[in-house]
Amino acid sequence: MSQHIQPSRRTASFAGVALPFLALVVSACNGPRVVSETPVLVTGDRVASADAVIAEARAREVSSRAARQTTLDSITSAAVSSCDGAVCDAIGRGEVALGMTATQVLAATRSAPDAWSIRQSGGGTVMTPVSLDALPVDAHGSLALVQLDGGRVSSVARRDRTGLRVESRPQDTTRSARTVALAQALIREGDDFVAAGDRTRALERYDRALVLAPDEPLLNYKVGQLLDQQLRPVEALMRYQKFLLSLELQRIDAVGTQNAKLAEAIALAQQRIVVLDRRGR
Repeated sequence: MSQHIQPSRRTASFAGVALPFLALVVSACNGPRVVSETPVLVTGDRVASADAVIAEARAREVSSRAARQTTLDSITSAAVSSCDGAVCDAIGRGEVALGMTATQVLAATRSAPDAWSIRQSGGGTVMTPVSLDALPVDAHGSLALVQLDGGRVSSVARRDRTGLRVESRPQDTTRSARTVALAQALIREGDDFVAAGDRTRALERYDRALVLAPDEPLLNYKVGQLLDQQLRPVEALMRYQKFLLSLELQRIDAVGTQNAKLAEAIALAQQRIVVLDRRGR
């Protein structure tokens, strides 16, 4: 026989009091907490004028610029006093040239010594920028490294669109050599866009390269291919034809990787000329 135990009156009375009390405690824990903090401003306070602070900061900036300009003027004066005709002309153009001293490099780039990390290595000196976010620049671009041998610049590495371009011989510093280097950089960048599937940007880079190197044969072929793929047959036909006309076909010997690629491009261009010419009729 089962027994049913009835709770005592005292137990029921305690439960009736404890439950509301626990609910009150729980609600108090979950409620908003008041944090007492000293106010920054109270009613009636006025904010002090910032004009004095701004004027002081402006004065410091003006003083800093004046000191930097004085430093740069001193560097330029020392550089010009010890240069010859060609180097002096390069300083005037803002161009780092082979044969310059470290001081003349600073003058050509209008930079202070604190913009460079200068390291002695054996009998040479290596100048690299302190920060990659603020590369010193000359008339031809951002400078990544300047190498000096015997106190004179022997090579200059400039950062171009696709990497570094090094000038270590007088023939590397001519205008035509720099034009070719820039065209090649644009071509490489266009090739990267082709590989990424961005034909619009690739064509834009190739077009800019053609302005610098209009007689580059394979460049005309690459432009023709992109125009062909973009369903622009008239322009593509003209580029294919210009590609073939720019080559001396009788001198092409399809031996080796590069010549084999060129021979393949010739064959494909000839095929597309036939197709596009028939389509245009």
